Amino acid sequence: MASSQEELFASVDALLAEEPQLPPPAERTRLREAAGITQARMAKAMGVTEQTVKNWENGRSTPTQVRLEAYQRLLNGWAERHPAPAAAPAPVLAASKSAPVPETFSGPAAPEVEASTASAIAAETVAESDRPSRPATSRRPAKKRAAQFATDARFPHGPLAVLDSDGSAYGVNGIVLDCPATTIPELVEWTLKESGLGASRLHRNGKDSDPLIVLTGAAAIKLGLPERLEGHEQRRSLRLPEDHPVVKQVKKAKWQLTQRGFGPWARIYRKAAGNQRQCVQLAVLSWDALDSRSWPGVAEMEPADIARVLSVYAQRVITPRGSTAVTGLELMTALRPPTRAVQDRATGNWVSGHNPGSLGTEPIDPAPPEATKEHPVVVNSGWTGGFLDEEAYQWVRDVDWLDGREASMSFAIGLDLNAAFLAAAARLVVGLSGPEYVQRPQFDKRIPGSWLVDLSHIELDPRLPSPFTPSGERPTGPAWNQTYTVAYAQELGYNIQPIEAYLRRETGAYLDPWHDRLKTAYLDTLADLGVTKDLAREEFLQAMERHKQVDPAMAAVLAAIKATVKGGVGKLRERPQGKHYTEGERWPALERPTWRPDIRAAVISKARVNMHRKMVKMAELTGLYPLAVLSDCVVYPSPSRSPLEILPYSASGKPQGAFRLGPTPGLAKVEGVQAMSWAVDLMEQGLNPARHIKGDGHDAVMDEGE
Repeated sequence: MASSQEELFASVDALLAEEPQLPPPAERTRLREAAGITQARMAKAMGVTEQTVKNWENGRSTPTQVRLEAYQRLLNGWAERHPAPAAAPAPVLAASKSAPVPETFSGPAAPEVEASTASAIAAETVAESDRPSRPATSRRPAKKRAAQFATDARFPHGPLAVLDSDGSAYGVNGIVLDCPATTIPELVEWTLKESGLGASRLHRNGKDSDPLIVLTGAAAIKLGLPERLEGHEQRRSLRLPEDHPVVKQVKKAKWQLTQRGFGPWARIYRKAAGNQRQCVQLAVLSWDALDSRSWPGVAEMEPADIARVLSVYAQRVITPRGSTAVTGLELMTALRPPTRAVQDRATGNWVSGHNPGSLGTEPIDPAPPEATKEHPVVVNSGWTGGFLDEEAYQWVRDVDWLDGREASMSFAIGLDLNAAFLAAAARLVVGLSGPEYVQRPQFDKRIPGSWLVDLSHIELDPRLPSPFTPSGERPTGPAWNQTYTVAYAQELGYNIQPIEAYLRRETGAYLDPWHDRLKTAYLDTLADLGVTKDLAREEFLQAMERHKQVDPAMAAVLAAIKATVKGGVGKLRERPQGKHYTEGERWPALERPTWRPDIRAAVISKARVNMHRKMVKMAELTGLYPLAVLSDCVVYPSPSRSPLEILPYSASGKPQGAFRLGPTPGLAKVEGVQAMSWAVDLMEQGLNPARHIKGDGHDAVMDEGE
């Protein structure tokens, strides 16, 4: 019997030794509020951040080690003083099995929380125990939240985490992990082996996304990194010197850095073992990893909010790989992987083969007119035949072409086309193979390429910019043009006789999945900000005026998506970096299959043609002509501050061609409104009103070349 009794007591002791169980999340909040204790006050007493307390109370994480016992003691004390109302079920002190809280990773023992801490908080509430219990509701209205991130079972904690100096790693859906790392190599090991971070591939033939760890400035210092990178080179080329202790630590631990070294975006890896990738992406906030132009205000947010912004972006676009430009380019490859598994007919083995519709694995040199002046194909060949000049509009109408009706109007309205380059990428047929030289070709709008053709004989209304040059000036003779530009001349009814051409016979809509994913991301994020496709015209204008104030975090995601589009297109023709470059040398970007200036030219050409087509239709329907155009923004005179006064609508209220208001890429929104006299004054100075119409217009004195 004694033996049985000893075994029984041992079993009981084992149960008692297990971690204490907490009441459900809602009850934790009720007890604290009933005691009249704020989250901030509780966080200070428990030695954690206020965000950590919030995570405990909404069930996203649980305390670890000593803090768990202290938290349980505190809640039990409050439960005795503030029992649940009779109408509600009694507090349950066992965690609900139907709604488990996310797992929390534990590192070394947390700093001890004195047992008296919980007692002290409880004791301080005794005098207040007679106070009526406050309802378990938030004092602020609930904010509309983005959809929860759906995680891969292999990556239960999402694609990324933001690490703070206290070892808290803030991740997707508000989860907080405990990271014990004190060095960069330890951080890499923890990320790959314990964190549960990563993201599944976007295409079955692609690769999973490497986990991303974002370091706050304080976390960077704790891990041995300088708070700021010093140097006189361009920001993108800044990196730690090879003899820095952290770089030495990384190499000593048998990890490698890419050729970019340890900069704002550092990739640390080992060669893959079989099919298992071993790579972690780091981003250092205090080194300007999140550029304020692409990620407005994000670097100054709290870690949990930064994690929310980046997680939503990762869900809708892709896990960031660097700048938004780099990420935009990486997204193209992730959605159109260059290779796939194919079966060797001779051996029956599965080998890597070309993935149809992709750009392949090898870079393709451009035709000389498609290249830049410093490119080896230009320098080595002595090419003097001119270059493709497919750029966005920068045009201002001559003030002499203003008529009395226009000059008498009170306002100038800037209309901006939503994500114009993204809209142009839809169903865009581009070349997938190398260029083929052809003399005296017959023009065919179905063949992507570069055509030497004289369009100077085409005479259009001087109140409109020429569709054939970015300056809007009429061509002066033969020039190289992309297929979409030449096809538009044919569409206008002119006979086209190319002199020569560089054509690509293998074609495809390479950018289609890129367009589709970014379009969905753009519209979903606008919807989170209250701008949806079902809004009436007036409602749309009002929603656009206030959308950035609805949720700054989602507004930052929207800005990043737009920057991803423009930056990704720009990266297709990345120029050499650094002051030590010599013309004729190959630079790193040329080794990418995605260095494709011809595809960039096709996107911009189609966007510019789309803008011109809308301006022509606007003139036909309303008699109004643009004052100026800058890329995707066009300025019109208007009798009022509302675009509804100038946009054409049928008697039934339906928009008639030209510029239509709406959130979809390619539709229009208001960029800004200024006085007509303001616009005319700029035009007389040779400045572009479309550049400065946003805001109060006071930056118009700035140099437009900046």
